[in-house]
Amino acid sequence: MAIIVSGTPGTGKTTFAKKLAKENGLEYIDVNKIIEEHGLSEGLDKDRDAKIIDVKRLNKVLIEIIKKDNDIVIDSHLSHYLSKKYVDVCYITKCSLKELKRRLEERGYSKEKVRENLDAEILDVCRIEAEEEGHKVKIIYTD
Repeated sequence: MAIIVSGTPGTGKTTFAKKLAKENGLEYIDVNKIIEEHGLSEGLDKDRDAKIIDVKRLNKVLIEIIKKDNDIVIDSHLSHYLSKKYVDVCYITKCSLKELKRRLEERGYSKEKVRENLDAEILDVCRIEAEEEGHKVKIIYTD
């Protein structure tokens, strides 16, 4: 079973994904580690204080991982870009804007980055993109 967990940064993806993997005897895959291990970062977007990732290259690596071991939970706000062909279910984590703001500020995000992520949550970007990709989407509230 290949499960993806996506959502706006700070909404609880990692906590939920690790718990889901443990409870179901699945392997937990941290996409940030995959990006590092495979040299998939193409630099830093200084305006957004974020790594630049070629999603097509990332998806190729993730698909190879899924083909080798289908009993996994993939954790990343980029995971919903995977083709539905390789994914059984897509969980989108969400939380209240107040809680999200607190979590992002606690991480030391700039005001601009906090605002950008709050806007992404308000606009429900990850859910909409996952549905546009054709995923079976389940929403998980984390606060």
